[in-house]
Amino acid sequence: MKQVAIVTGGSNGIGLAIAELFTSENYRVYNLDIQAGDVGEYIYCDMSNFSSVQQAISQVISREKRLDVLICNAGIHLSASIENTSEAQFDQLFSINVKGAYAAIQASLKTMKEQRKGAIVIISSDQALIGKTNSFAYNLSKHALASICKTTALDYAAYNIRVNALCPGTIETPLYHKAIDSYCLSSGANKDEVHRAEQALQPLGRLGQPAEVAQYALFLAGDKASFITGSLQIIDGGYTTA
Repeated sequence: MKQVAIVTGGSNGIGLAIAELFTSENYRVYNLDIQAGDVGEYIYCDMSNFSSVQQAISQVISREKRLDVLICNAGIHLSASIENTSEAQFDQLFSINVKGAYAAIQASLKTMKEQRKGAIVIISSDQALIGKTNSFAYNLSKHALASICKTTALDYAAYNIRVNALCPGTIETPLYHKAIDSYCLSSGANKDEVHRAEQALQPLGRLGQPAEVAQYALFLAGDKASFITGSLQIIDGGYTTA
């Protein structure tokens, strides 16, 4: 019987890479996203809406009668200082990045507890560990996800439910390119130059790729990581060590 994995935000970027890899590893993958994807079983889900998330996960569990892996990946980015972050922007970002993960995890735990086994992987960020300029709300949301990881890991360890957070650095995704495009539009900077500068900031001299993050997620979800829980796993090309 195939193991069942749910990936939130699995239609592009890191989420898509995770959905593709888990599918290739013989998982039955469900993609919960606001836009349709080409990999796995797609279920429409508005991650900012608590009941939409809970209903989507209940639909998967009702169909499969099990849930082995939950990947909380869905998120949005915002480049702004605290002064330049509106209340509406703050609320939208936290509704997707934090409340979406909270809703998904809460909806998954009952089944995982009954199974006495489950793996939850939260896609956080290197910004759960460090500060960056013009990243007030986004940085705060990623610290919140790290906290969710740690507390939930402790609360459900007795059920053999493992919770870990992946903390990617700068990964070349559509979200990355959108952020760079936005910066270039507002500043007049040249995108190629900005992209090269971002690469130069990384000790390994390049950006990470979604497939590399997916490989780490697969490891954390599997039995080879059976003694790892409550951890923040960095995948950032050495950026946070510099």
